Amino acid sequence: MNRGFYTVMAAQFFSSLADNAMLIAAFALLQEVHAPDAMRPMLKLFFFVSYVVLAAFVGAFADSMPKGRVMFYTNGIKLAGGALMLVGVHPLLAYAVIGFGAAAYSPAKYGIVTELLPPEKLVAANGWIETLTVASIVLGSLLGGILVSARVSSMLQAATLPLRQHSHFGASQTAIGLICLVYALAALINLSIPDTGVRYAPQKLSPGTMVKNFAHCVRTLWTDKLGQISLAVTTLFWGTGATLQLLVIAWSQHALGMGLSRAAVLQSVTAIGVALGAIVAAARVSLRQSFSVLPFGIAMGLVVVAISQVDFRAFPPGGITLETTLIGWATLTAAALMMLIGALAGYFIVPMNALLQHRGYVLLSAGNSIAVQNFNENLGILIMAGAYTLLILTGISVQRTMVLFGLFVAGSMALVIWRHRSNQRQFDSVALIGDTHHGGVVPEEAENGVSAGVGTKRA
Repeated sequence: MNRGFYTVMAAQFFSSLADNAMLIAAFALLQEVHAPDAMRPMLKLFFFVSYVVLAAFVGAFADSMPKGRVMFYTNGIKLAGGALMLVGVHPLLAYAVIGFGAAAYSPAKYGIVTELLPPEKLVAANGWIETLTVASIVLGSLLGGILVSARVSSMLQAATLPLRQHSHFGASQTAIGLICLVYALAALINLSIPDTGVRYAPQKLSPGTMVKNFAHCVRTLWTDKLGQISLAVTTLFWGTGATLQLLVIAWSQHALGMGLSRAAVLQSVTAIGVALGAIVAAARVSLRQSFSVLPFGIAMGLVVVAISQVDFRAFPPGGITLETTLIGWATLTAAALMMLIGALAGYFIVPMNALLQHRGYVLLSAGNSIAVQNFNENLGILIMAGAYTLLILTGISVQRTMVLFGLFVAGSMALVIWRHRSNQRQFDSVALIGDTHHGGVVPEEAENGVSAGVGTKRA
């Protein structure tokens, strides 16, 4: 790995750290205004809708200039979203602005990795990416939970009393202000990201052309024997993962009697498991062995079903109290199962991400392939978060929701495995992994004999 890669990882870490801390702070802000429970999953909906709506445009935008510059601009949009929440804009709208910045940030973040590194290092690079992303989730959730806890909130309010006398800031908004400083730090690191020198052929930037070209890119990946499997797995993973983040908080509060601050801490255990699984996958699984990890997705869904049965309220009266749940059997069992879920997820998602990035780069371009991936993955998040919102509104318990969630994951992964085996009977799709020919063409450019996907090093 080179210095540029580590700089990208540092910028990504702090930007993601702020995203996850901001989610907890937004939860606290919604609680302060006594918003209904259905508002929580709607935060995810508002955050990720930009990934779907802007998918046809952000890939071309990421490829239109050096990606470090793109990351700087879009991180500034995230900072603006935090500032809006700070001055009293509704959390849903402000978090949507942060999502807008994240949607434009992502193709540059992942696309620059394929420009900086050769294909044989992509699995290891994705191990780094997932490990640092998980670390940012863990520490971001911890940071958000600490900042909104009663003790720290009172300390922050006392420390900022001179400022608060001239503003309408509450405890959660004080926390949001500190999180905005983390966004500012990430933006400064973005300025140090080197220019890789890769340039792509100019693309027509009219909305109609961009949508048509994007539709072609989506169709190309979904019809590719490798692309369709890896895209299906990553779409399922991120859709269910985002919903699981919300479910774990709700389940921890309901089944273990925890407050938001402690629930955020317990949620981070899953992220630690993802990091461990990602590290093992990066060390043991090569790009050609990517499909061997698919059965671990089925196991992950079944463990989610198992964890839904952990409930401290099942103990007889006097057998356990709320004060001892953090060190009691129920919490320890839940923590172990949550770490196992994370480890299984990390082990199968890292090779799938690497495979999808490699195949997308070969068929399309760095920015366009990541934009297609983001479109599908975040459409999955919107669908899953929307389904979770509907389940809340219908009054289904958290435990039953987790059972349905786990069975859906296990069943979907079984279908993916069946599809891959069907592909293999028709054609040796795994042999395509060694293909490094960059042959992607989008419709408008193809008419003029220009390969819009080809990246070239600047002399």
